[in-house]
Amino acid sequence: MGLKVTIVPVTPFEQNCSLIWDEDTKLGALVDPGGDIERLEQAMSETGVKLEKILLTHGHLDHASAAGELAKKYGVKIEGPHEDDLFLIEELPKQSAQYGFPVFDDFRPDRWLKDEDTVTVGGHELRVRHCPGHTPGHVIFYNQEHKIAIVGDVLFQGSIGRTDFPRGNHQQLIDSIRDRLFVLGDDIAFVPGHGLMSSFEHERRTNPYVSDEVLGIA
Repeated sequence: MGLKVTIVPVTPFEQNCSLIWDEDTKLGALVDPGGDIERLEQAMSETGVKLEKILLTHGHLDHASAAGELAKKYGVKIEGPHEDDLFLIEELPKQSAQYGFPVFDDFRPDRWLKDEDTVTVGGHELRVRHCPGHTPGHVIFYNQEHKIAIVGDVLFQGSIGRTDFPRGNHQQLIDSIRDRLFVLGDDIAFVPGHGLMSSFEHERRTNPYVSDEVLGIA
């Protein structure tokens, strides 16, 4: 069975919502559906994916706003993020109104995720790592067999997540990247929350915030 991933940019923030699915069964999940429901439905239609769940890396509005609406419409459950992001999810309607986003009904995830939990998508197992720093409850999803990770706003190509939001922590973010992501292996490609894909090897060698050279690691 092959695990497929396609990126669907959503919201005015151009957030990378990931549609992931098994290419044989076509069962799949949306990771971080922050908005633009019609665009996400078009992607599911074009790929033939049947939605079986929604996964969230963290509670910011461009990643999570449309999760409740989609879960209700398709009768699926929401898994993630870590419960430490509850305060962000509680504020989603207010935040959406402030930023001019569509205001969807309030929701709660059906399952909060913890470090080293697993989730399944189309029969494929994705492992969970709790990677706080950008938000306190941020998690990432990875599949070692297919060498792919979905990391939200922890790490980007050539950059890292912001830590000036409520309960952000810069050193915690650096530690999450170095000790929770890079240790998964240089050959892991990752989908960031914004921008282009990269690999842990490329960022470990070249990222101006967390590379071996910048941190003085031989």
